[in-house]
Amino acid sequence: MTNYLSPSMLSIDFTKVGEQLKIIEDAGVPYIHLDVMDGVFVPNISFGIPVIQGIRKTSNMVFDAHLMIVDPERYIDQFRKAGADIINFHVEATKDPVGCIAKIKESGAKVGITVKPNTPAEVIRPYLQDVDMVLVMTVEPGFGGQKFMAEQLSKIRTLAKWKAECSFSYDIQVDGGITLENVREVLDAGANVIVAGSAVFGKEDIAGAAKAFLNILKEYEVR
Repeated sequence: MTNYLSPSMLSIDFTKVGEQLKIIEDAGVPYIHLDVMDGVFVPNISFGIPVIQGIRKTSNMVFDAHLMIVDPERYIDQFRKAGADIINFHVEATKDPVGCIAKIKESGAKVGITVKPNTPAEVIRPYLQDVDMVLVMTVEPGFGGQKFMAEQLSKIRTLAKWKAECSFSYDIQVDGGITLENVREVLDAGANVIVAGSAVFGKEDIAGAAKAFLNILKEYEVR
């Protein structure tokens, strides 16, 4: 199984966006995680389509868009046109998960489905055969820098178990409070896509922090 690092742009220095994106891309980071917040689904506002359009011109990384917005189906085509390669929507934010999945597929993006900490994995079980990624939130969505919720490891294990039993092909992504100190727990539970914000962009040596994560991810690939 291939492991990926997806640093969260929520923690980037927005006065140095181009420079810091180049640092992690040159360090070998494959994904950038784009936290889109509307101030309704979550109690915070981040950035949206114009920012994604702007940075798309400067980066070849996979754009991993995490839509923390109500009725995400309204904007799927716009996010795809802006440059999103993966579009993750919250199952809690739409009345029509099936329609949302179909719309993302029609756009040409990969499909991700996301669950908040209090949402049981069973809620998304009917959709797993149709998605490319499942995103497990290990903090309450809305703000960076929160403490990792270790109780969410059981949800990751459940998703990994279903994936193996049913020969599903989705990636398991984990977002929230991931550090070099706890990332092995998350990988041991079955995740293979790691979102890290302040643990990468919050460090003085951004490239060094990214490479430290990448080294652990590679270590797990050869086990």
